[in-house]
Amino acid sequence: MRGSILAPTLRTAMPSALLLVARVGIASVFFLSGRTKVTGLLTLKPSTFQLFQYEYALPLVPSDLAAHLATYAEHLFPILLVLGLLTRPAAAALLAMTAVIEIFVYPDAWPTHLTWAGLLLPLVVYGAGRWSLDQLYFGRLRTARH
Repeated sequence: MRGSILAPTLRTAMPSALLLVARVGIASVFFLSGRTKVTGLLTLKPSTFQLFQYEYALPLVPSDLAAHLATYAEHLFPILLVLGLLTRPAAAALLAMTAVIEIFVYPDAWPTHLTWAGLLLPLVVYGAGRWSLDQLYFGRLRTARH
């Protein structure tokens, strides 16, 4: 009797659990990277500007602008992922950031970037899952429209 109740519960909960693990896991990678670039709350370190000017040196984007955008993105989008709020756009933004890093900054780090993409792609495709603010807000919105 117990097994017959547990299996459907696991089958229902597992996708949301896996999406939660993906959200928190990839959020930690980007958020911790962002924290290395700032002092205090969000004051960029001088070394961050040097990093973007000399080591990263993205084409077509001024290094000071790239430093600000990347650092703020590494803070904002992970917070959204952990909350499960605007998950698809946040994951898509981090996936685009991963592509830029792979193509222009560290092309030899493709195994790491492939791992990041493996965590981000399900979030782009499936969203945050049931355990999220997206589900809380947009799920109710969807129900109200029908």
